[in-house]
Amino acid sequence: MHYSSGNYEAFARPRKPAGVDDKTAWLVGGGLGGMAAAIFMVRDGQMAGDKITILEELNLPGGALDGIKYPEKGFVIRGGRELEDHMECLWDVMRSIPSLEVEGASMLDEFYWLNKDDPNSSKRRVTEKQGQDAGTNFKFGLSAKAQKEVVSIFLATRESMENKRIDEVFSKEFLASNFWLYWRTMFAFEEWHSALEMKLYLHRFVHQLGGFPDMTSLKFTKYNQYESFVLPMYTWLLDHGVKFQFGTTVTDVQFDISDGVKKATRIDWVRDGEAGGVDLTDNDIALITIGSLTENSNNGDHHTPAELKTGPAPAWDLWKSIAKKSPDFGRPEVFCSDIPKTKWESATVTTVDDRIPAYIEKISERDPFSGKVVTGGIVTARDSPWLMSWTVNRQPHFKAQKPTELVVWVYGLFVEEPGAYVKKALQDCTGEEITQEWLYQIGVPVEDIPELAATGAKTVPSMMPYVTSFFMPRQAGDRPAVVPEGSVNFAFIGQFAETTRDCIFTTEYSVRTAMEATYQLLGVERGVPEVYNSTYDLRFLLHATKILADGAELNLPGGHFAQRLLVNQFDKTEVGQLLTDFGLVPALGKTQAHDRSDDAIA
Repeated sequence: MHYSSGNYEAFARPRKPAGVDDKTAWLVGGGLGGMAAAIFMVRDGQMAGDKITILEELNLPGGALDGIKYPEKGFVIRGGRELEDHMECLWDVMRSIPSLEVEGASMLDEFYWLNKDDPNSSKRRVTEKQGQDAGTNFKFGLSAKAQKEVVSIFLATRESMENKRIDEVFSKEFLASNFWLYWRTMFAFEEWHSALEMKLYLHRFVHQLGGFPDMTSLKFTKYNQYESFVLPMYTWLLDHGVKFQFGTTVTDVQFDISDGVKKATRIDWVRDGEAGGVDLTDNDIALITIGSLTENSNNGDHHTPAELKTGPAPAWDLWKSIAKKSPDFGRPEVFCSDIPKTKWESATVTTVDDRIPAYIEKISERDPFSGKVVTGGIVTARDSPWLMSWTVNRQPHFKAQKPTELVVWVYGLFVEEPGAYVKKALQDCTGEEITQEWLYQIGVPVEDIPELAATGAKTVPSMMPYVTSFFMPRQAGDRPAVVPEGSVNFAFIGQFAETTRDCIFTTEYSVRTAMEATYQLLGVERGVPEVYNSTYDLRFLLHATKILADGAELNLPGGHFAQRLLVNQFDKTEVGQLLTDFGLVPALGKTQAHDRSDDAIA
């Protein structure tokens, strides 16, 4: 396997790998990574679909990419996905999957046209005092000291960031900035999470910093993740003969490890209460999803809190069992052993009272029933004790929604703190109580809140014990390589497998690990697309410098005299073009005019 960029390998079709007709594939996990791997096997590996079996614990595909309606409870979305241009592996797979809505179009075509016609942006990113504009003005608000800290982390080595918390490398000055408020609520970072992971995010998305405060850098699907992503992929896989075994809990994988060679020999599972499994031959390959951010998720309802489940966790127990067999298989305890630091709760609010949408429209400054972008991403209530954020995506968010309903996603980072209106911890609240707190934060008069929360909405809370487990401080080796050294027939995929330069908590990461695993195990002669190289692009780095300073020019020693010398020196060069194009120094004409003005005043 190798990485590539450009059209040469992106558009080329690989030849059929030798021996692929004799191979059979077993995929543990039917989430995005498992489904993407099966697609790559069929499309690029040219493996017959009926030779591929996906083993899934749930009774439907998609994993964390959910969007489920429980008629007795209401609509459910545990989390959302923020997408951007440069998810190279994700868009590579989506270009091959037909849209279920637009005839003759791929999923990528449909998504591209949607976001061309209706580009994303936020008109109000932060509120306070019950829905009032917080006055952040889409600025980062980083002091000179905080800016230097960001640059310092950006330039630090990976090794120096291992096993460190964010609050160990950033000062309180940084943690009080708008930048950190935007960052933590958008990506669900906590101060005790991994400084290394934050560094990787800075590198991965440096090209998006300009669109970060107003969310113009983001793109969203038309419907929920399940209907927009999972169903088209699932349909394609079924059409190509891929087999799904639902209700199957994989309990262990056996290996033969000797003389530096590692071979998976058996997959054990339980289905319908009965133990079973499959012995793997020399022609079998196994792709294993390890860990799970949505493991042991639990949904409450409008009158019942979600339960925090801390008992047996099959996905984590599987990885723990595998990890005992070799130090090359990772250290799952690093990620799953501290639930208070990896949990948070979300809730899906379905409004049924026509008085509520007016408050949404006041904050978003858009008609929520227009079918177009509404909030443009999350709105954060800065003074919420829960640090509550909420979003209204394009409506309907579910095809089954009634025309008068809106679906709102709400989440809080501080699940153990009492609310501002509801004096209870988020994790102890019913759907109705969460609705009360949300209505309070969007400016509904206090006297109207009880009635609207009781009869104007139906809310499903979702508690996720491991949802930020991959953000726990870590070091090299805690996550196993996608294809461990010496492996001849197996790979690890998903958010807890280690791949180069990309960052977790993205759809791209799951698809990238699936592509790398498939190409290596089948010998596909096509390059895996490189992670977008903005971190090495001087233009993006100069732009980021300007953005982090909220548009201020460089403060050079020597003032205008030094600026004039710098601009005179580089004015006709590419360096000068970059410095002036990105506003780091004024253009020569502007400097000369300023100097003449100073002379006249003198």
